[in-house]
Amino acid sequence: MKLYRPATILVGLLFVLLGGITRLAGPDHVYGDDQNLKVVHGTIGEALPFAGSGSTMKVTRIKFAKTIIQSDPSDDDKPFETNGVFIAVEWDAVRGVKDPDSFDPVLITDGGSVYTEVSEPSESRMEFPDAGFASTGAVVFEANPADLKGLTLRMKPSMIFNVYNSEIRVDLGIPTEDIAQQMVDGAVDQYVVNGDVTRVAS
Repeated sequence: MKLYRPATILVGLLFVLLGGITRLAGPDHVYGDDQNLKVVHGTIGEALPFAGSGSTMKVTRIKFAKTIIQSDPSDDDKPFETNGVFIAVEWDAVRGVKDPDSFDPVLITDGGSVYTEVSEPSESRMEFPDAGFASTGAVVFEANPADLKGLTLRMKPSMIFNVYNSEIRVDLGIPTEDIAQQMVDGAVDQYVVNGDVTRVAS
């Protein structure tokens, strides 16, 4: 009887392992599939759990503005202007023990628009502090005043493996175009973007 060589057995085992990895990475198992993704809905003022990390994120207020400026500008710094409108989302984050996954906050609307955070000033950001701490801050977006109905903050972790996860969606309280127009009309002339303030979590 002819025996299989060790090299042949190793090649066979390699194909079995590769096949298992391929199945794990298939469309039915990657992050983003409904079976692995839970969407946590909330409104302004609600502390929402983030991706099973033990951390929470709460939107405390939103402000519309015509211009934005950093909190401690130099003599050469000028306010940032826009042909649209700036939307500042003020937040309060409490960090759990587990390191939260990274994420990029965006604003989405019923009309399908996706607004990303501005790159300047650098004080505009949304992130979790170190374990045992909480922090407050603001992240600013530049948006089209004509497409704000259903404005929602979306926080989706950057996960690619087969791990149960969740994303946060916060309804920012603009259910109609009339309310959106009222918010745009009431935009302040200038919004000062302050840096994060960190405290010990209670």
